[in-house]
Amino acid sequence: MSHDLVIRGGSVVDGTGAEPYQADVAVDGDQIVEIGKVDGKGKREIDAAGLNVSPGFIDLHTHLDAQIGWDRDVTSVSWHGVTTALFGNCGVTFAPCKATDREFLAGMMETVEDIPKQAILHGLPWNWESYGGYLDALDALGPAINICGLVGHCATRFYVMGERAVEEPATEDEIRQIAELAGQSVKEGAVGFSTNRLPQHRLPDGRSIPGTFADRAELRAVAKEVGAHGGIMQTVSDFREFDEECDLIADEARMARGALFSCAAEIGTERLDKRVSAMRAEGLNVTSVTVPRSGGGVGGLSTNNFFRTPAWNELRKLELDGRVKAIRDPETRQRLVDEVKAQGDGVINAMRRWFYMGDAARPCYTQDLSDNLPAMAEAAGEHPVETWLRLTDETDGKALFHMRGFNVNLDHLEKLITTDWAMPGLGDAGAHVSQMIDSGWSTFILSHWHRDSGVYSIQEAVRRISSVPAHVLGLDDRGTLAVGKRADINVFDIDRLEERMPEIVHDFPFGAPRFIQRAAGYHATVCNGSVILTDDELTGEYAGRVLRSGA
Repeated sequence: MSHDLVIRGGSVVDGTGAEPYQADVAVDGDQIVEIGKVDGKGKREIDAAGLNVSPGFIDLHTHLDAQIGWDRDVTSVSWHGVTTALFGNCGVTFAPCKATDREFLAGMMETVEDIPKQAILHGLPWNWESYGGYLDALDALGPAINICGLVGHCATRFYVMGERAVEEPATEDEIRQIAELAGQSVKEGAVGFSTNRLPQHRLPDGRSIPGTFADRAELRAVAKEVGAHGGIMQTVSDFREFDEECDLIADEARMARGALFSCAAEIGTERLDKRVSAMRAEGLNVTSVTVPRSGGGVGGLSTNNFFRTPAWNELRKLELDGRVKAIRDPETRQRLVDEVKAQGDGVINAMRRWFYMGDAARPCYTQDLSDNLPAMAEAAGEHPVETWLRLTDETDGKALFHMRGFNVNLDHLEKLITTDWAMPGLGDAGAHVSQMIDSGWSTFILSHWHRDSGVYSIQEAVRRISSVPAHVLGLDDRGTLAVGKRADINVFDIDRLEERMPEIVHDFPFGAPRFIQRAAGYHATVCNGSVILTDDELTGEYAGRVLRSGA
């Protein structure tokens, strides 16, 4: 019997956590139809001998809501084995939206997630009002991978309350309307609702975004309506009120189909583990995601993410070639050094969280905390800014520095991501595009946490980035390799798998800059039965779908 696609002779890591086994995988249309010894020749065949075959990876935390409008390839995540991405995290979404509210929602996304407002306004069709209409618009774009979305607290609150949504408490009737609108959005296809309680996420005028200070009773009312239609609740919590926020997450899980929240090792793994384990022991569906390496910015001469003094600000006005020429001018270079030195010990202390990413093809994210930029400078008998400039000069302006902001201690992070409930993820793809890039999180998990460190077995690493997030989202037909499941599949070489050095490109509307990060070691990625990537390059096939709740 001939099949549309046969993947031959790979080591199948099926996503369930079971031991890998040798098998062929046959696909007809968008479904897996046979696993084992497949007879006959497929219309298309992939030789997976010596390679691993896994489910496609599922990214639970992206902000690709805008980028999808002009990037059907959904890069960079599609270079890293992701076949399904969740949009609409952190409370910020573009629907529901009245025509008069577009500027507000676009401006909010710019300041919260560093996505240029003009790119948002001109790169999306904006031909919707309801959340279902928004999903219809995304479906019409024809992406390379599957996408699904959460409806955001900011948009629903602003839709109901207008300007009052920013700082005022909702009335009892407004809470009812917000909750009903959230429930209706889930009924129209959102997989759940997201909210953001961090005051530092602000509007262009400096005020915190709508919903930040909403009474927890409002979120409990939303959870009840969202749960009535099978949706989940996603919360970015302000853990300064630790017990109250944990109580809220538990109640959200009781009322909705489950609760998803973001965390970092700095919150404290032991106290989080105590609370979340108690929730799960109660039978609640509670899961967290965290960046699987130190989260933070990436700086270098090719970015605008470097020192801020008059001389350094002059560099920002130049293209990269001009910047390199400037730092090689002795007089200019001395000014750059002197102005940073004049800032005193404060700037040196800040640079103790800056780490040189190296000059190899694979960036280094795993330096010891003592191997920071000031330590390199001390060893070389230099001031840290002199070391920064020297490395930048030696690499023709390509040197990059990782600026660790959270999950700073990798030993502490290891304790967090080996709990039963904290899943590695939270790459924030599509957000902070000129400041940071963690879209390669899935590749890092397999290359570092499995192959290089042995913290995860390969079956556990794959389980945490395939079947676990599929369960969180209620995607019963994806996340594992089994007959009858959708054919979202990766074929990769675990010995070669790695991220490539981030780079700045100017491919957003109006030439706005963003980081991209490619990968090495992916022999093939299949989405809904179509081969969308071969040997680390996208094929131009667009088989992705909008996955709606209950679909």
